[in-house]
Amino acid sequence: MESDTAQPPRGKIFYGWWVVAASAVVNACGGGVYFYGFSVFFLPIKAALDISSAATSLVFSLSRAEGAVEGPIAGYLIDRYGPRRILSIGVVVVAIGYVMLSQVTTFWWFMIVYLGVISIAFNGSFAGSTMAVVNNWFIRRKGLAMAISIAAFSLGGAVIAPILSLGIQHFGWRPTAAAAGIFIAVAILPAARYLHPNPESMGLTPDGDQPESLTDQATRRTPSQVASVDFTVREALRTKSYWMLAVGTMVRTGTLGTIIVHFVPMMVWKGISEQNAALMLGAMAFLSVPMRIGLGWLGDRWSRSKMLAGGMALGGVSLFMFQSANGLWQLWAFLCVFSVVEGLSALNWALVGDYFGRGRFATLRGILSLVYSWGMIVMPVVAGTLFDRTESYRDVIWIFIGMYVVGTVVFTLIKRPRVPVRAGTVNQEAAIRT
Repeated sequence: MESDTAQPPRGKIFYGWWVVAASAVVNACGGGVYFYGFSVFFLPIKAALDISSAATSLVFSLSRAEGAVEGPIAGYLIDRYGPRRILSIGVVVVAIGYVMLSQVTTFWWFMIVYLGVISIAFNGSFAGSTMAVVNNWFIRRKGLAMAISIAAFSLGGAVIAPILSLGIQHFGWRPTAAAAGIFIAVAILPAARYLHPNPESMGLTPDGDQPESLTDQATRRTPSQVASVDFTVREALRTKSYWMLAVGTMVRTGTLGTIIVHFVPMMVWKGISEQNAALMLGAMAFLSVPMRIGLGWLGDRWSRSKMLAGGMALGGVSLFMFQSANGLWQLWAFLCVFSVVEGLSALNWALVGDYFGRGRFATLRGILSLVYSWGMIVMPVVAGTLFDRTESYRDVIWIFIGMYVVGTVVFTLIKRPRVPVRAGTVNQEAAIRT
């Protein structure tokens, strides 16, 4: 584990909030360029390389498969060597990858650069590092802290996606890709210095609490705030809750990821221009920022699992709205409702921390990726293939609605796992069921 002998800064602000701010910078820049940026680059790269929608989607899907395979290894490395070190290496490689991407001229060269350089570094360092460090710094206020950090993904999309679109429109996608790589390095490397692995490394405690008050406060926490014990990897894998989380997360991320990848093409299918579609993507991302933070704050007070179930049901409703939309105002209505669904991710990952603790969070999240990544592996290609065959996203939307129904059921039924009985652990009665 990465250690740090630095003394905490003087002042009244708990240093964990500086960690959250640094993680937010990382997520905004990385998520804006890599996650939301793929949809902006989708049609220009497709046209430049003369490839189909299915082929373009395949690259994104393979990057998710790559993330699934490397997830457990990346999680172990983050837990072992610390998020700051792993992230710094990943940032440099991703930046180089985008510069290389600006030079691709064939589909195979595109695949090699995107999969062999950009996605392997991004998947192995960015989100895993930021979520792990925030999970380690907070227990009682985990939902709010993680929501602020993850909301930065959307804020980055809201700001960076339209900028990328303007860059492509005025300078072309190749110079824009190279500039994006340089931006990632310049913006993220300074922020990564603040990602101290845990409060104990700086002589502090989670949430900024006094050490002697932690036991008393545990009895006053609401169900979603209790972190009674750190599960080992083996203990977590033996629980039903872990695998239900994996399935629910697969449905949620698979549908969300596919819609974001295909967002611009889907809006073009509905009659919107590429530039306006990119602006709408940015607007949806911007709207999801207060949604993420608000839902994270509520998740510290209400049941995160039931809030996730309600959010998945709302996702199905929003897609019904999109399916029947035949005017601009209806598309904006869909966008506003779907922004709530996009804000669910903080609840999802805070739930992992609630159920299984802090010690092996990155490793357990990495193993989860072996299951949940399949949604983002298969569904974008299915969507692209169906569109190539029918020139319509109608069948795709019906599939997504069915997936949201499944997710609603899973998150409704999931329960807090039993705390393993081990010497020195908190008594089973301390684990309040959600």
